[in-house]
Amino acid sequence: MRVLFWGTPEFGLPSLEAMRGAGHDIAGVVTNPDRPAGRGRRPRTSPVKAWAIEAGLPVLQPERPGEEAFLAAARRLRPDISVVAAYGRLLPPVALDLPPLGSLNVHASLLPALRGAAPINWAIIRGHRESGVSIQRMVAELDAGPVLGQTRIPIPATMTAGELYAEAAKAGGARLVAVLDDLASGRAVERAQDDAGATWAPKLDRETARIDWSRPAAEVANWLRGCDPWPAAWTSLAAPAALAGRTLQCFEPGVDGPRPDGADAGGTRSGTAPGTVVRADPVRGLRVATGSGTVTVGAVKPAGRRRMSAAEWVRGLPDPKEVRFD
Repeated sequence: MRVLFWGTPEFGLPSLEAMRGAGHDIAGVVTNPDRPAGRGRRPRTSPVKAWAIEAGLPVLQPERPGEEAFLAAARRLRPDISVVAAYGRLLPPVALDLPPLGSLNVHASLLPALRGAAPINWAIIRGHRESGVSIQRMVAELDAGPVLGQTRIPIPATMTAGELYAEAAKAGGARLVAVLDDLASGRAVERAQDDAGATWAPKLDRETARIDWSRPAAEVANWLRGCDPWPAAWTSLAAPAALAGRTLQCFEPGVDGPRPDGADAGGTRSGTAPGTVVRADPVRGLRVATGSGTVTVGAVKPAGRRRMSAAEWVRGLPDPKEVRFD
């Protein structure tokens, strides 16, 4: 089958590799235009574009996927079908309907759950015990088209969004090839989604990633894992004075639940204000009070510095006992 592939980040690479390995003909790739990035603000090539150049494939980078010049170029590639995997923009109907067999999407959730831009993050943030990937036919309504295949992925208690991202990308490639083979042989079955069961996974960004310490410890821990590595859950420092107002990204949480005597597993009494740093130790790292119980923070990234263990960060402070979060 001749495929026009739409994608931008690393998520799409396993799908490209799987299709090529299965003998499908990749007619070309569509990816976002190169954008300035980093401190030097130099144009950055997307991972999908880099892969396509290495493979000797045509690369299309429209500013808008509905513009006529782009559509004419895409038609000249004569695709049978389009496959979209984290392209990063909505496709207008004229682009979705361009190939004779329409367009498929590799979506990182078990649809109809977690429709939207950030299903991997929200699966962990909301404490789901499993997620997965769905291959769905694209329609005008976001992530609402019929599903042609799914793969389930368990979510262990310590899994981060980055780890689930890698698992979903790999599983998506394998399931995509199976669906394409079924389409080619006439065995494909398209199952309509139950819209009543749909949930949503809105876009995350740095501003929305701030930690709400008033939530229960388990929810705070899920938030840290669900934002790791991006957009990175963060808090601000109230003390020591030299660091006041600076941000601290937090990773690798552990949960200390309440004890029968009203204290948590670390001895902190109930009623301690959420966000209070109840331990800043140069060996054991950080423990922070939440709305219920406490959370240990295993790793941090101070503003402008590298990621490091929380204990290492504490060792660099003039007086660890002064540490307070806003």
